[in-house]
Amino acid sequence: MAAAGEAVTLQLGHYAGCVGAHWWGLQAAALRSPAEAAELRAAALLRTERAAGGRETQTPRLVALELKGGVGALRPGGAAPEAPVAWDGAVAAYLEGGSAGGSAPRDGGHRTDDASSARKGGSGTAAQGTSPAPSRLAVSQEVHPGSSVRVWSDYLNVRLHPKSVYVIHQYMHDGDCGCLEAFGQGESLLQDPGCIEELEDRLHFYVEECDYLQGFQVLCDLHNGFSGVGAKVTELLYDEYSGKGILTWGLTPVTSNEGDFQKNFYRLMNTALGIVHLSSHSSLFCPLSLSGSLGIKPQPPVTFPYINYDASLNYHSSAILAAALDTLTAPYRLSSSRGSMMHLAETLNFSGRKVVAAWASVPFPALRGCSLPDTLCAYQRDVPWKLLSSCREQKVSCCFAQSVVLRGICKGSPISSRPGKPPASPLHACESSEQMLQRYLHTAFPGAFSTSHVLEQPCDTLPPYPQFFSPLLTRQGFLLDKPPSYSSAAAVESIPVLAALQSSPVLRTLLCSLHRDLQKLNVRRWASFFSAGVEEGDFQEALEELRTLSQCYETGFEADGSEDEADSD
Repeated sequence: MAAAGEAVTLQLGHYAGCVGAHWWGLQAAALRSPAEAAELRAAALLRTERAAGGRETQTPRLVALELKGGVGALRPGGAAPEAPVAWDGAVAAYLEGGSAGGSAPRDGGHRTDDASSARKGGSGTAAQGTSPAPSRLAVSQEVHPGSSVRVWSDYLNVRLHPKSVYVIHQYMHDGDCGCLEAFGQGESLLQDPGCIEELEDRLHFYVEECDYLQGFQVLCDLHNGFSGVGAKVTELLYDEYSGKGILTWGLTPVTSNEGDFQKNFYRLMNTALGIVHLSSHSSLFCPLSLSGSLGIKPQPPVTFPYINYDASLNYHSSAILAAALDTLTAPYRLSSSRGSMMHLAETLNFSGRKVVAAWASVPFPALRGCSLPDTLCAYQRDVPWKLLSSCREQKVSCCFAQSVVLRGICKGSPISSRPGKPPASPLHACESSEQMLQRYLHTAFPGAFSTSHVLEQPCDTLPPYPQFFSPLLTRQGFLLDKPPSYSSAAAVESIPVLAALQSSPVLRTLLCSLHRDLQKLNVRRWASFFSAGVEEGDFQEALEELRTLSQCYETGFEADGSEDEADSD
């Protein structure tokens, strides 16, 4: 069966780089598994090249835009500071956390700029171990003992091609001034002929290498001026590569801006303008964040029952989003299917619903040794996942369409082995794990159009992925039926993950709350934001588009409770 083709990835902004660094680490870890067991095609995201000595290596098909001071040890061209060294077996860096559940490497300023200053993570030490099989992905960096995590390249463990990283020198990554703060600043950058030429040159390099380009994955900071960069980048892709898929992920770190109204205002404006413009030129747009709200009032971050993470550490929060992203994008990376990015988008974006919500269970709570039907039966009343799109969860299970992936679960025969006895449930009567998940979704979301995939290939979580997992997890990420009687320092090597993209009425909550927050504000007080390049008339037009977009997610039952919903936000 012919493969669906290749994708080119763009990382726009520093938090996009944080998520991307972990995502490329997951690709490197997957390549250390036996090739015959791989259910996901490495070639969908990675390019093959010959290194010194004729050895084949694989590097990300990536264009990353970053600000001055944001790339750390990487050379401006994007390659590693040292050439990759040939070795017989792959080398992995293992971090030993100082507290239960593990921690990040010592943090030296890698926290969200305006997040809480409370420090929960401890320092880490590094030791070396071997992985089962050599990785074919060129490794350029390791997490060294006592290393200080400041930027995403500090835990990027793959080599990038010199065409990958484009540093924008007009703005600084960090500091009190000279930062890329406003949507209009980002738009202006991509109107500069030199900047456009650089971007197009890098895109053409990767596109021309592809046997069949299926589309682009755009990881874009939504909370700062990179939302304006993303608006122009997706417009360029839409115009130049007609008919190709454009899947855009609007990324926001967990922020705590209480008391800083200007930062909250800028974040709100960038987010709203970003959603409108990015969704208009994308096949599908998904806001992705562990923040409890994208609105003017901060809300507590998303929590996970079996992960003890520090929400103020980008290193932590981006790792969780990367695991979700790696699972959500599986449908167009399967070895056994010709499903494409456009096919995924078209199953979800009908009736103008180009914005989707992401849900994930990281890890999926499956007891060790428990069958899939027994596991799913335990969650028939409530799917055990969390909303990753910063809108208030609805109690009623309802969506228009969804794409669901369950990975890391054995596909052994689900049919009851008890001869002469009826199946314990309709799920136990299914002939395959795919049928079982489909039946489960049909029961949980009656009337929704659901596509689903079940993969045995788990999400690999060896370092530099943070070891912030509960001691109740085995090394394969399954739940123990009781806490271990001994203290184990063994790393969680992989986890099962359940994730979904949904076209859902919950998006109306998000879009309406943003629209409401903006209507309440006196935007004329913030001339500095508009002086960066956004006309007030264009803003009012975007505000109307946001309201129109929210109406696409109405079900006809919102009218009576709309005022109560507004008051409770």
